[in-house]
Amino acid sequence: MSEMELIPGLPNDIARECLVRVPYNKFSNVASTCKDWNLEIHLPEFFRHRKAAGCNKHVMAMTQARVNRNTISGLKCQSMPEYRIVLCEPDTGDWSELPPVPGMSDGLPMFCQVVGVGSNLVVMGGLDPETYELKNAVYVYSFISATWRRGADMPGVRRIFFGCASDSDRTVYVAGGHDGEKNALKSAMAYDVAANVWAPLPDMEKERDECKGIFHGGKFHVIGGYCTDRQGQFESSAEQFNTATWQWSPMQENLLRAGTCPRTCVAAEGNLYMSRGGEVARLEGETWKSVAELPADVYNTAHMTTWQGKLLVIGSPSFGEPHNAYVLNLGSYTWTRMQVGDEYSGHVQSGCYLEM
Repeated sequence: MSEMELIPGLPNDIARECLVRVPYNKFSNVASTCKDWNLEIHLPEFFRHRKAAGCNKHVMAMTQARVNRNTISGLKCQSMPEYRIVLCEPDTGDWSELPPVPGMSDGLPMFCQVVGVGSNLVVMGGLDPETYELKNAVYVYSFISATWRRGADMPGVRRIFFGCASDSDRTVYVAGGHDGEKNALKSAMAYDVAANVWAPLPDMEKERDECKGIFHGGKFHVIGGYCTDRQGQFESSAEQFNTATWQWSPMQENLLRAGTCPRTCVAAEGNLYMSRGGEVARLEGETWKSVAELPADVYNTAHMTTWQGKLLVIGSPSFGEPHNAYVLNLGSYTWTRMQVGDEYSGHVQSGCYLEM
């Protein structure tokens, strides 16, 4: 039986060359056109072919405060920020906003986490902006269908300020944080997005509230944080979960300087970077070495993420001012300023990277 023509009159290899060039924000149009196109765009080979053809896009997804246009003496004024999900393409400087999560037209939960998993964006946890109740809800946005769906709730005790990261394929890893009584946690778990199933991980060696989760080298790294009886006194250690052996490696001591918040830690090409003391530093052996001075416009750093030898830094000159964005080339350590419209100058709480 002959293969169905994806585009009538064209060989399928030529048709696929056309389909992989469709912008990622038009995937839903492709998926809804016909059954064969829908099947094609859901194949893993589609995205591998798209990347090989150089048509993939680098996208940053962030929870960002909506800018209140009311002004007093020229200053933006907002009592309780309303957070939404914005997308930034750092290669083009394009910014856009995702449709709101169903039932959250007035804003996302405060301090929720966002993680990119394949062609999906996962939103987890946070505080109800009205009641301040801890949420364990999970929502998944599919860039293929351009729709949200409710995922399986995070199991166990409700937590916030946990570390999380994904393998960029199908799994999200979560560890630490604190419960509703502000007890720091050492428990961890994994979420299979495709199967919509959570599985427990072995406990970490230490409780880690406000820790940072990073995935690289086949391991889930949980950095810093603090225990219940030392609230706000950040640990310098880190732990690594090996996804192949399903075990935690021995704890790595003194990864950070004692008392350092790990929020800006990121991984790029096997190296760890973070902002500290007005500089971007890289971990070399057991020493953090300064590689670039932060521009004054992002000195108060809110978010950092990396892609293909570059580092995106979003921040403001000081607390409460509009946010700016700069890109650091990790080869030459030179900065490029990104243009950010007023509507995308709000505070960023969390973010992640997706390759679309």
